[in-house]
Amino acid sequence: MKRTANIPALTTGLLLGAYSKGFFPMADPEDGRIGWHSPDPRAVILLDDFRVTRSLKRTVERETFTVTTDLDFPAVVARCAERDETWISREIADAYTGLWREGYAHSVECRSGGELAGGLYGVAIGGAFFGESMFSLRTDASKVALVHLVGILRGGGFTLLDIQFITAHLARFGAIEISRETYLGLLARSLPKTVKFPPPGPKPLPPGY
Repeated sequence: MKRTANIPALTTGLLLGAYSKGFFPMADPEDGRIGWHSPDPRAVILLDDFRVTRSLKRTVERETFTVTTDLDFPAVVARCAERDETWISREIADAYTGLWREGYAHSVECRSGGELAGGLYGVAIGGAFFGESMFSLRTDASKVALVHLVGILRGGGFTLLDIQFITAHLARFGAIEISRETYLGLLARSLPKTVKFPPPGPKPLPPGY
């Protein structure tokens, strides 16, 4: 499902309300018009079913990357937008940076030699985390960020990790597709939960990954 409209400003209230109803915005790569999406089926990662390969476990355990949260959110969004065609317009980037400043959006950053090597960002409402985008400048950097995100969500009491659309890459981690009806049921049960996303800063190895 998609609804398109010219929107003068993606406010925090508008975004939070849309996510709470199962919608999220994407900008048209050509003209920047905002489209509102609620896919059927919807892709999610069930936190208890998250899978990590042996080789990725070794990369995480070697602490190849320094992992932090929320220290460089605008840079993560900017890196995610650096592709031939992107739905992350300037309006989208500004709106999500606003969500981050108000504590509703979060980034996971992986650094190597002090330089940003990969990461991801998304929106947190109640016990639901809505993954938006990820990027990698070095092998496995975005994968390590995802492993840490799942560890954070598990430890903080989150119950839903929404990834919107399935990809072969995410399917390897256990991502599945569910109907919109099932998704909205999971969302409704997740939103009222009181959870905890950790404060900005370095993040240790996630427990039980």
